[in-house]
Parts: sequence; structure tokens; C-alpha cells
Amino acid sequence: MGEKETTKLTKYYTEFEERTQHPGVRALHFLFMPVLFFSVMGLIWMIPFPEIAFLKKHGYDIFLNWGSFYIAFVVYYYLRLSPVLSYAILLSIGVMSFLIVQLEYWEAAGGLPVWAVCALLLVFSLGILWFSADKRDGKTYRVGRFLRLHVHGPLWLWHLVFDRFNIRH
Repeated sequence: MGEKETTKLTKYYTEFEERTQHPGVRALHFLFMPVLFFSVMGLIWMIPFPEIAFLKKHGYDIFLNWGSFYIAFVVYYYLRLSPVLSYAILLSIGVMSFLIVQLEYWEAAGGLPVWAVCALLLVFSLGILWFSADKRDGKTYRVGRFLRLHVHGPLWLWHLVFDRFNIRH
């Protein structure tokens, strides 16, 4: 990991620490940041993917969707920032992928559409994270900064877990 990536991550970690001083705000971030990540992944997963004859012929069409590209991009981006933490993110993505597939089964059995569940979770988690943001000292989020910061949120959460158990990363 290069010096520039380390500095960038440290900057985001510091900002998260500053903005989550209050235990309640921190707890909300611990709970709703993974929900935010899950809902974005679920919505991208549900975007219809074009049928590719070659993949369908060999039975691989069920394994490829827009979520696959999203996962590849996210893991690559996080790998560039922190290789060890990116493996933890990959584990999280595996669990979330399983949950999305379970939501697809539930939809097929007559439940809510997956996109609707993910959209509700997205709106709910964004609202909670936005309005729980610590706004002391007049520091309020701008939308771009909020989104950029929360893209790095899963890394921050895993960073805290690794620190708690004294695992080098």
C-alpha cells in the first residue's frame, strides 16, 4: 500500500472518529453503514443484465450480473487502499450476496421485490446516517463529502474490528 493511500485512509478514519464521538451516533454508524452497503449492492444486483448466448449455452448466465461488476470494482478499489481489509470486505460481500439471493427466493415465493426491499433500506439507512451525523461546531455534511466518506465506511468498520483484536492491517 502506497503512502498516498495510507494518508487518504487515515484522513477518512480521522473524520469518522471526529464525527462519531457520541456513542449513540457511533452505534448508528455500526448498524446502518453495512445496511447502506447492502442496499446499494442489492439495487445494482437487480439491474437486468443482458442475455449473452455464450454464457447461457454453458450455464454461466446465472453467475453474472451487474452486481458482479460492482463487487469486482469495490474489491479492487479497497484492495488498492488496504489489502488485508479488502479480504474482510470480500467476506462481508459474500454474506451480503447470500442474503440477496435469499431475498430473490423470497420474492419468487410471493414476497416483496428485492429492489423494493433494497430501496427502502437505502432510503432508511441514508436518512439515519445523514441525520445522525454529528453536527457540533457547525460541521455539517455536504452531500458529496457524505457520500465519499461513506464509500470508505466499510473499511473503517473493519479497521475498528482489526484494531480491537490487535490484528495488523
